[in-house]
Amino acid sequence: QVQLVESGGGLVQPGGSLRLSCTASGFSLDNYAIGWFRRAPGPVREGVSCISSDDGNTYYADSVKGRFTISRGNAKNTVYLQMNSLKPEDTAVYYCAADKGFYSDYWSRAPEYDYWGQGTQVTVSW
Repeated sequence: QVQLVESGGGLVQPGGSLRLSCTASGFSLDNYAIGWFRRAPGPVREGVSCISSDDGNTYYADSVKGRFTISRGNAKNTVYLQMNSLKPEDTAVYYCAADKGFYSDYWSRAPEYDYWGQGTQVTVSW
């Protein structure tokens, strides 16, 4: 069974850090580009970051550049999103997603992705 599971969300104060994990079962993440998306209250799912499958290139939304870092785990079929200097506007449900037919120009387009996790809540507040 193909499954993606996010973990690591929680409540953090502004300026704090969290590391989200995206772990796959039933397939290898090495063959997929992995994206992180988030959805604040409302229907829009925003592309946050992505790491490609072949060359390891990374992509970031302007709103998180310099604060978030995406990386692949060495051996655990996991992708991480390190989030530093968190702001209240980063509050959202964060999702990871896997894309087999990756095209870099479309990295932030949710319909391009084949598999999705269930999401993990990140709340940045005093």
